[in-house]
Amino acid sequence: QVKLVDSGGGLVQAGGSLRLSCTSTGSTFPNIAVGWFRQAPGKEREFVASITWVGGTVHYGESVKDRFTVAKDNARNTVTLQMNSLKPEDTAVYSCATPNPVRFAGRHYLPRYRDYENWGQGTQVTVSS
Repeated sequence: QVKLVDSGGGLVQAGGSLRLSCTSTGSTFPNIAVGWFRQAPGKEREFVASITWVGGTVHYGESVKDRFTVAKDNARNTVTLQMNSLKPEDTAVYSCATPNPVRFAGRHYLPRYRDYENWGQGTQVTVSS
């Protein structure tokens, strides 16, 4: 049902900001957590942040806490990831994702990427020194 399109990546200098968007096309998000993950070359996919579509409960990975902010725009069926104070180590492909809405209904914290079944195509974020 949910088709995810993520966007907003680009090249930015260290200390700069970037805003990523994840849009559900054609329908609203179900009652699940919408997650952001990233994967850098040679590294495992890493949990970045998540927000529950209904309750708005947010979670952040330790490495981005206090720098990134995840939010939702109900009117646009969009989840955003505002990234501030970017560091070169933030360089990665960022993807949004949703889990099975039946299996994980009501779950607000899903940091494991294998729990997600529906993924955006990914958007590249590059932070230069």
